[in-house]
Amino acid sequence: MTSGNGSKINQLLKKWPSGTVAVPRWLEKQGAYQQLVHEYEKASWLRRVGQGAYAKSADKVEWPGGLYALQEQLMLPVHAGAKTALQMQGYAHFLPLGKGATVSLFGLPDTKLPAWFTQYRWGAKIRYTTTSLFAGDPAVGLTKQEMGSFAVRVSTPERAMMEVLYFVPKEESYEEAKLLMEGLTTLRPRLVQTLLENCASVKVKRLFMVLAEGGGHAWVKKLDLSKVDFGKGKRMLVRGGRFDSKYNISVPEAGAARSPSERRA
Repeated sequence: MTSGNGSKINQLLKKWPSGTVAVPRWLEKQGAYQQLVHEYEKASWLRRVGQGAYAKSADKVEWPGGLYALQEQLMLPVHAGAKTALQMQGYAHFLPLGKGATVSLFGLPDTKLPAWFTQYRWGAKIRYTTTSLFAGDPAVGLTKQEMGSFAVRVSTPERAMMEVLYFVPKEESYEEAKLLMEGLTTLRPRLVQTLLENCASVKVKRLFMVLAEGGGHAWVKKLDLSKVDFGKGKRMLVRGGRFDSKYNISVPEAGAARSPSERRA
């Protein structure tokens, strides 16, 4: 490799955040066009992680490094959410996040993940869901989570909890959702209010409030529920459950919110 190429690769490696994937679009912006990338690969400066995706040879790349490329290089509207986002921010520490865990990623409808991401062995099960859950403002309740040399976009705890409820009861259990909500004592009422007003799922909004009120959280009192559309008619989460008359939804007996009179009793 010539000294010129050596200088280019050194510059490239400095700009390339450790632990992340790089795609041709980004590499070209750094002056590393296809032929040069092939030379770097032959020289073992970088390695393929799939068709059209590379990692620095010495790097251990995990799914957040792949998500970084989706967000920052391919500009895809994809983020980490639900339990995954709660775990990444220090909540739900009792749940597994390591090898074999399920990673929940969300994208807008019609947003497809590239083959290199879906086919790579990340050491975790990737559950990718496309939804317009927050159709009013798809970016509401998203934040950046630092991952060392880079950051990825994830749901705030407020939004992540609603995403967990999106999966109840088919993919997540009501009991675990209840346990997660009990630990969310410091949610920001203004953000919760905005999310509730933008959420397109009647089930999610009703369940969120049943669990929040059942947990007795102080921030619940600061919400203005008159601005939230809870829909009409009854909803049934489980057969034979307890009917919560305030939010018109049947939930498992042990998790139903108690009325003020029942709490005093």
